[in-house]
Amino acid sequence: MKRLLFLLLLPFTFTSITSAQDLRAARKTINKMASPDFWGRGYTKEGMAKAAVYLCDEFKKAGLQPMEGNDYRQNFSYPVNTFPGKMDVTINGKKLIPGKDFIIEPSSRGLRGTMKLEQKDSIYMNRSQRMFVVLKDKLTWSVAQKANDYTVLEINKKALTTKPDSINVDIDNEVIPEFITSNICGVVKGTKHPDSILMLTAHYDHLGGMGENTFFPGANDNASGIALLLNLAKYYAKNPAPYTIAFVCFAGEEPGLKGSSYFTTFPPIPLSNIKFLINVDMVGTGEKGITVVNAAILPKQFDLLNKINDQQHYLSKITPRNKAANSDHYFFTEKGVPAFFIYTQGGITAYHDVDDIPATLPLTEFADLFKLFVKFNAALMKSS
Repeated sequence: MKRLLFLLLLPFTFTSITSAQDLRAARKTINKMASPDFWGRGYTKEGMAKAAVYLCDEFKKAGLQPMEGNDYRQNFSYPVNTFPGKMDVTINGKKLIPGKDFIIEPSSRGLRGTMKLEQKDSIYMNRSQRMFVVLKDKLTWSVAQKANDYTVLEINKKALTTKPDSINVDIDNEVIPEFITSNICGVVKGTKHPDSILMLTAHYDHLGGMGENTFFPGANDNASGIALLLNLAKYYAKNPAPYTIAFVCFAGEEPGLKGSSYFTTFPPIPLSNIKFLINVDMVGTGEKGITVVNAAILPKQFDLLNKINDQQHYLSKITPRNKAANSDHYFFTEKGVPAFFIYTQGGITAYHDVDDIPATLPLTEFADLFKLFVKFNAALMKSS
């Protein structure tokens, strides 16, 4: 009874912070984003388009207002090389499994045929067909914006017991000159200073599919960041701050920060109104704390973050890092917007592979990171 009375007497903000970082809701978001329905949130089977529809619906349900006009979308396009069809590879008579036994280098062309391979240093090749095979300890895929006039396959060393000397391939590729996609943008208007904006961002795209039957789920990268963003959006929609909180889910991060580049080139809100930006990517672990990019160039804000963490004992460690062009914060930094890029450390090692799945994502410090963000955001804007 005493505990119940104590909880009832707690300030509303504390109880709302505690309840808002709902791990069940986060798990639901991650499971949805990394499901076969969204096919790796990429360029085949309308994966990224379906994810965009989902995020618009989530913003609307949470009560966010569109950033500009009546639409949450900021549309743009870029070229991309895709692999929508056949992805069949047989080496030395053994049929290989896409994603597990091999990946195709993302700027490769499609190719069909049976051919002999010769070894040159560590590469196996058929010169006339411009077919190249490289053996790898780990398979890590990415996205390319063009197709070259050759085909490169990376083979998991564990998939072969003898060196590759013959290969049969049946691989389809398609270059899409203008792949149309959208940044998803929403706001919770400030109650006192609506023109002062704190922006929270994460990219929702991933690598998509490689062939008809293989996709890259991207649970940690970056369904985890989107889950954190949506939890924060729901919290601030119910507890508006004196300043405006803007939320942006970027598309096109994987092929080279396309969404954030477009946003900062054609900003739907004045960039000068953004007092601070926090970008999150891969926040599904945390055993070894977090890393903060731009900490070295923003010492005042980094000290504030550490002070709050030291007081509340949220995370085991906060590691500073200098400026880096490694996620969607970068173009904002280049435009003079103060920004942090935060990612968690430790735990699973799955990255840009078929093993980045929800079932193995621990969300070790997800709840504490949520609490740290809310505390830091309030202190940050109070001091600015």
